[in-house]
Amino acid sequence: MQTMTTVTRTRLLAIDNLRVALTALVVAHHVAVTYGNIPMWYYTEPAQDPSGTVLDILVVFNQAFFMGFFFLISGFFTPGSHDRKGGRAFVRDRLVRLGVPLLVFLLVLRPLVTLGDHGIPYWKFYLASWDPGPMWFVEVLIVFALLYAWWRRLGRSGGQRAGGALTLKGVVLFTAGLAAVTVLWRIPVPQGTYVPVLGLPTPYFLPQYAAMFVAGLAAFRRGWFEALPRRAGTAGFVATGVASVVLLPLSGMTTGLVASAVMALWESVVAVGMIVGLAVLFRERFDRQGPRGRFLSEHAYAVYVIHPLVLVAVAWAVQGLHAAAIVKFALVLALSLPLCWALAYAVRSLPGARRVL
Repeated sequence: MQTMTTVTRTRLLAIDNLRVALTALVVAHHVAVTYGNIPMWYYTEPAQDPSGTVLDILVVFNQAFFMGFFFLISGFFTPGSHDRKGGRAFVRDRLVRLGVPLLVFLLVLRPLVTLGDHGIPYWKFYLASWDPGPMWFVEVLIVFALLYAWWRRLGRSGGQRAGGALTLKGVVLFTAGLAAVTVLWRIPVPQGTYVPVLGLPTPYFLPQYAAMFVAGLAAFRRGWFEALPRRAGTAGFVATGVASVVLLPLSGMTTGLVASAVMALWESVVAVGMIVGLAVLFRERFDRQGPRGRFLSEHAYAVYVIHPLVLVAVAWAVQGLHAAAIVKFALVLALSLPLCWALAYAVRSLPGARRVL
């Protein structure tokens, strides 16, 4: 890959469209959890047929990159927001835009998706099982935003927007470094660790989330999104495929620290490969928005916040349907996606809602 040079503008429409696609992928991810064999959702119907394994594979593959991509995009928009608003206004805005939806989810939406017979008074269950659900992402993002504001307050200007070299060697070193740090992190925080109260479902991915947020900061300052050559996108997808063919079988043939290292390397390659591949694909093919695209983009954040309510309601509505797991997945996903955006529109139509959503 040649050294990459920047152009004059960032194609924000492509990034907005990426956020829409990733939000839809979050919905698909949680529908897959509903009907697969990984019971980490508010309502689940464990698979009774082999197609549930397909959904589990989808979940594992998604987990390797999609939340890291969200953190990278969040990091990308952070320096510009801080530059425009200043430190105090930036922190205030982040606390409102992130903190208010978090509280609304905890106090309003979470009770709605956890109602049922739990064998104890509901208030006891509610307090004992306290966690932010999918809003853990917002929770972690608040911490990252505050750390960034603190870093800038120390006198770090954040730099002016300017070009910077991004080479194949740099990408490889970043991927290898991320894998190494992840392996070390997973010694005290192994896969499957859950942090109660904070509700972090995947704390063993925190090195990736932090690294991608920082990469997003650098991507904004150095113009990397615009500078990625087309062939980098193809290379990213190819690397993802090769890593999956080689490393996943190898992880199944190893144990202990070696297996952890192989899995961490696979996740890191997939994360970087898919992010680079999708970034180039959307920049080249999906850098425009019509009225429908703008609608989807404007309501994507609200969809992220309210989608558990829609998924649980739809899954309950079709629970009497006897079908293969993948069939119910496809049906619930097809029903839920338009309903999520419709409910998001209704919520954002409430007085003051657009201020935070």
